[in-house]
Amino acid sequence: MDSNKIVLCASSKYEQKYYLNQDFIGLPDEIKKELKIMCVLFTEDVGGIFTLYFDEDGGLNIETEADEYDVLYDDIGSALKVKQLRKEKQDLFSSLEMYFRVFYLEEYQE
Repeated sequence: MDSNKIVLCASSKYEQKYYLNQDFIGLPDEIKKELKIMCVLFTEDVGGIFTLYFDEDGGLNIETEADEYDVLYDDIGSALKVKQLRKEKQDLFSSLEMYFRVFYLEEYQE
């Protein structure tokens, strides 16, 4: 993974695990719960590994990937699900970007 990426959370169908970066443990419990549900449901639906990460400018990005030999991974379903998440979770993603900029990058708006 690129060193300029700060992972917020990830889920893996292969390992049946969810990960929340401990740097973001201060997020409200409801947000952490929503992130967990979103990530786990994504990997249950299409398989592979789902990652939410911040780039160096504070933008929140979605990354999906699958093992080379995973014949059950749904490439088309993955792209459609990402598009759906970007639309449905736009407010959540915008709020997370603001949180990251203020608390992680220490950018303040006047």
